[in-house]
Amino acid sequence: MTSTDRDPGNSVPAGIRRDRTAALVADRGFVRVRDLAVAFGVTDVTARADLDLLERDGLIRRVHGGAVPAGDPAATAVARRPEREPSFEEALSASAGPKESIGEAAAALVSSGQSVILDVGTTTLQVARSLRARRDLDDVTIFTNGLSIALELESVIPRFTVVLTGGTLRPRQHSLVDPLARGILDELHADIAFIGCNGVDVERGVTNANLPEAAVKIAMIRAAARAVVVADSSKLGEVHLARISRLDEVDILVTDAAAPALLIGEFEQAGLTVLPAGSRLSP
Repeated sequence: MTSTDRDPGNSVPAGIRRDRTAALVADRGFVRVRDLAVAFGVTDVTARADLDLLERDGLIRRVHGGAVPAGDPAATAVARRPEREPSFEEALSASAGPKESIGEAAAALVSSGQSVILDVGTTTLQVARSLRARRDLDDVTIFTNGLSIALELESVIPRFTVVLTGGTLRPRQHSLVDPLARGILDELHADIAFIGCNGVDVERGVTNANLPEAAVKIAMIRAAARAVVVADSSKLGEVHLARISRLDEVDILVTDAAAPALLIGEFEQAGLTVLPAGSRLSP
């Protein structure tokens, strides 16, 4: 083996390093670029190049921030970041099954007589649908900045009281944002808030692609006694433009069954309760 087969910053030959990288991905289920760089004493650029080569060989699949095994169910769920923010309708058709299961698990956290904040989004829309389907619920007050969510809940009035935050309409997501959107939230102390997002990461926390919506999400978390993040597994490990909160500022993450066990373990180690869809926590 010649010197060109070695990374200049590491004594381990590149071929051996890649073999070990593939073995780590297979063993752990998800490996971060940063972890590989530290483990082998190389740069992030080199670690990414190794993963790109392994993906071309069909040994792993690249996802944002790292890699998962090729053919693993999580590999199709933990997708690469889209080049632009999808519209509400585009997002509604993506991961429909997982979002439905997340909606059911999240709605099970609500009890009659409670006040609920429902953030805009396709996953929170599924929470709204699951709340509507619960015939045992009564006297629930729901505050939302999502027009689609308000319309979804119209049929359960007066069993539920539905209050729109007001604000400026953002057509792409049918959401209400500042100015005015945060005014009502500053006056609330709700029992529970369900927050959508574009990314959940151990180090960077909960993030979103859109700044105006992120500002409203922050106000929603502050206005609730308990904050629940609802995010399908494609969003785990993702980091986007605007930080909504640190992990210790929210109480529960509800995700789907395809979430990599390694990521769930990291979230729980950081103190965040993770509720995979299909399990239950007490309201």
